[in-house]
Amino acid sequence: MIPLLIALHVATIVLWIGGVAFVTIIIFPLIGRMSDSFDAVMLFQGVEHRFARHAKLYVAISGITGFLALYLEGLQGLLFTARGIGITIMLIAWTFYLLVLIFEKKAFKKIFGKPEKFDVKKVFTGLGIFHWFVLGLSMLAVLAGVWQGHAEHF
Repeated sequence: MIPLLIALHVATIVLWIGGVAFVTIIIFPLIGRMSDSFDAVMLFQGVEHRFARHAKLYVAISGITGFLALYLEGLQGLLFTARGIGITIMLIAWTFYLLVLIFEKKAFKKIFGKPEKFDVKKVFTGLGIFHWFVLGLSMLAVLAGVWQGHAEHF
């Protein structure tokens, strides 16, 4: 059961972080080169709206499978210890994403709520920087997870 649980966990993470990478590496540079502000906002909202539903599902599945695997393997005692740094980093990244998704609507309402008061290029530059941070945190969690899962082999 545990290998299947971990396989589902990893597959979900691949989809989730792959989506974040696509938006960060492909969509934001594309938006940055668009001359029409309205088109840029519409593209972003279209991609974000579609991916947000997937991201919520991926966060839920990865959280459930991650916590179950942690519990079934009896590794919860490693959290916030030097030996469990990989698990702890993964938990911190997951919690960060969960909070982003919880507050996403409020943040977007604040950012896009009054179109006459914002500079589209500045907004997308800021969102792009934020996405690079999130992608970096995601990759750190992946590296930490792989390291944690294979540390006893080194």
